[in-house]
Amino acid sequence: MPSSPTNHCHVDEAKGLENGVPDSSANTKNINQQQQHPNHKKLKDKRFDSFKTWSGRLERQLSNLRGKPQEIESDSENIEPLSLPVDRFFDALEGPELETLRASEKIVLPDNKTWPFLLRYPISAFGICLGVSSQAIMWKTLATSPSTKFLHINLIINHILWWISVALVAIVASIYLLKVILYFEAVRREYYHPIRVNFFFAPWIALLFLALGVPPSLVSKLPVPLWYVLMTPIFCLEIKIYGQWMSGGQRRLSKVANPSNHLSIVGNFVGALLGASMGLKEGPIFFFAVGLAHYVVLFVTLYQRLPTNDTLPKDLHPVFFLFVAAPSVASMAWATIQGSFDNGARIAFFIALFLYFSLAVRVNFFRGFKFSLAWWAYTFPMTGAATAAMRYSSEVTNIVTQTLCVTLSIVATLTVTALLVTTILHAFVLRDLFPNDIAIAINDRKPRPHKKWFNLTDIETFLKFASSDNKDIEAALKIPTPEATSV
Repeated sequence: MPSSPTNHCHVDEAKGLENGVPDSSANTKNINQQQQHPNHKKLKDKRFDSFKTWSGRLERQLSNLRGKPQEIESDSENIEPLSLPVDRFFDALEGPELETLRASEKIVLPDNKTWPFLLRYPISAFGICLGVSSQAIMWKTLATSPSTKFLHINLIINHILWWISVALVAIVASIYLLKVILYFEAVRREYYHPIRVNFFFAPWIALLFLALGVPPSLVSKLPVPLWYVLMTPIFCLEIKIYGQWMSGGQRRLSKVANPSNHLSIVGNFVGALLGASMGLKEGPIFFFAVGLAHYVVLFVTLYQRLPTNDTLPKDLHPVFFLFVAAPSVASMAWATIQGSFDNGARIAFFIALFLYFSLAVRVNFFRGFKFSLAWWAYTFPMTGAATAAMRYSSEVTNIVTQTLCVTLSIVATLTVTALLVTTILHAFVLRDLFPNDIAIAINDRKPRPHKKWFNLTDIETFLKFASSDNKDIEAALKIPTPEATSV
């Protein structure tokens, strides 16, 4: 039976010890083996077990069945993860996105090494799917809209972009599903995060985009039950989040207001648009009404920016473009419900157009910061504005409206293309797209205050009033009364 490399190492070490001198060749082999397996130590780090779905119990049971019992973990390593209250996120994290760890806090995962990929993979990765799938809708509208017939756009572009979007959604969703299966505690912490919870709308909005952008040659009419299947999880999430906005507490809207909250609003309008295009009436109006009511409240809250609210750091400035998304999609949804681009649809479109231009002219506001997934916030609001411009141009056809929709389409396409190339570069070449996700690794308990063994006031009192005749330290430590000091 051939011996393993580990046995060879032990034999070499024994030979070296017989001569009284450690064998340098054996040490060299050990070092080489450690270099060949740099992730071995990381995989055995017990600090990651608390985020695993089975907390390491399944591995220990399988090892015991194979006759290789593992060491019993200490009580400190075998503590079950507790459900984090929202107060802990505000106590441990700071910044408008609650992503920065406070100086007084410590995380439960090692901060001096790179974590496993799934722990670093955030729910915000679905923003990539939103940007690409919205492009399929835009190019479908370019090819079929009467106002852009002069461009002679072929539907083959819509085909290509739609299949790329399907593949991208499948890949991103599969990776995150693995995170749900293997690291459920990390997913639960993201869901409890008062800001990150808004991104749980993104997977369902991406599926709605795929349904809207499906090529006509593949499906001429979508089945109506599909709309109910896609809108049910969005409705459940809205009941939770909107209820927390109203009920107060740490999750009240004035406390957690952030441009990312627009993701919880956009789903209503996208769902209304899809339902109306299927021929439904009551359901789309219901979601449009719910979205409109909460969009007005969110818009006012974000616009006034209470003095206690932190301003967004420069790296998160792209999320301001989410202001454009909701009114753009709302204008198309209302036009589809009414059957024409009437005054209500035009009001929403003009609001989106004004917000778009007011942000676009501030060039310095959107440059000079490091690339991150937040940059994808540029994409689907730009694409939504371009698609809404095409719908408006079909109703009011002239050289100005046609130029507007073509210009917005070019800007949106170039933005998505540049971001897709940059994302691939950072993900596979530079490998810095997914840093350690500090927000999910906060401790479930407040840090213990350091005990002060000596009180400076007591020491000064002791030195002032203690004498050689007074040996009673406790009496000397008592704070003197006015009568005693006057003697």
